[in-house]
Order: sequence, then C-alpha cells, then structure tokens
Amino acid sequence: MLYSVSKRVVGAVARTIYRPTVIDADKVPATGPVILAPNHLAVLDSFIVPLVLPRPVSFLAKAEYFNGTGTKGALVKWLFGSLGAIPVERGRGRAAKEALDTAEQVLLDGGAFGIHPEGTRSPDGRLYRGRTGVARLALAAGAPVVPVGLTGTDKLQPRGKKIPRPHPVTVRFGDPLDFSRYAGMESSLPVLRSITDEIMYAIAELSEQEYVDRYQSPGAAAAA
Repeated sequence: MLYSVSKRVVGAVARTIYRPTVIDADKVPATGPVILAPNHLAVLDSFIVPLVLPRPVSFLAKAEYFNGTGTKGALVKWLFGSLGAIPVERGRGRAAKEALDTAEQVLLDGGAFGIHPEGTRSPDGRLYRGRTGVARLALAAGAPVVPVGLTGTDKLQPRGKKIPRPHPVTVRFGDPLDFSRYAGMESSLPVLRSITDEIMYAIAELSEQEYVDRYQSPGAAAAA
C-alpha cells in the first residue's frame, strides 16, 4: 500500500521533470522473479526504472541515504524505503553480501529486483565492464535478466547536481535473457564472466553507449 501511494505521488512529480519515453516495457514479465539490469548515468536511475513499470521493483541503495538526520534525512529515508530500496554499505564485503542475500530473497519470493552491473555511475557517459554480482544473483534465484538502456538521465541530473533539471529521458527494455543453461554453476568464474558480458553487450545495444571493457576503477575488479 505504501509503495503504491508513494509511487503515484513521486511519479506524478517526476514525470513533469523527466518526460519519459518508455520503449518495450511489455518485455518485462508481469509476474514472477526478474532482474532489471540498467546502465548507470545518474543517481535518479534507480528511481526512474521502477516508476515506469506497473510492478514494484527493488534496488540497492547506499546506506547513507537511510542514515541522514533532520527533516531532509527523514524525507530521503522515506523516499528510498517506500520505493523498495535495500540499503548497502559500500566498501564492506559482508554488508554487500547481506544485501545481495536480501535481493535473492526478493527474487525467490517472486519479486522484481534492479541492479546496476557497473556498480557505480559512469564518470564519462561510456558503459563500463560489469561486475559479476548480477550473474550470481541470476543463477542463485533462477531469474531471467532484462537489460535496460537509459539515455538522458545524465542531463536530467548532471554529476555534482542534487536538484534535477527538466530534461527528457528514454527507458528502453530488452528481451529477457535466460541463463538456466548454467544452473548449478554459480561458483564458476568463467561462467559468471560470460553471463555478465552478455548482459553488458545487451545494455550497450539499448543505450547506444561506447563500451569500455574495463572496470571504472582498480578497486572495482576486486569486487567482481
């Protein structure tokens, strides 16, 4: 109930700002477990994808968004929490694993979960190598992965800007990717890498970004 009310309120305001063009949203299964895997250009990406779909979608979010104080902190916490965000503390392996375990449970319960395979926002508009957490999640939960291409969100909310500016964005959904052929192979790094690369290439086609076959930072490789 809270999710539905929050989505209607936030969505009405948001649509006047980013004027979304949504393409092939019907490719997202209406029921059952599914992983949404979008590129990542702006903080608002994790809001935009759930707002254009009829079913609830949970995303990982920095724990800092839940720890703010005062009126602003309470508003941000309410916004993220009511839209199904799952807090994760960056830089802590155990915390990240616990967050992914929670995400896996969302999928096992038949829900939809969104994850940015790049891990963090692109620093220059290009699409970077994905981390294998999305592949582990897909195999552990037996869920299909729907690649998502976002364009325009970096203009909607440029890096360093807290307040969005009116700008149209496009959200393009791809065909669901089925990785059931790899069932039981969650511990195989070559398999996880292959799955992740397939997802990233699909995202690149949808977003029309230049693909860079390396992580955004040296530390990202260790997390993959």
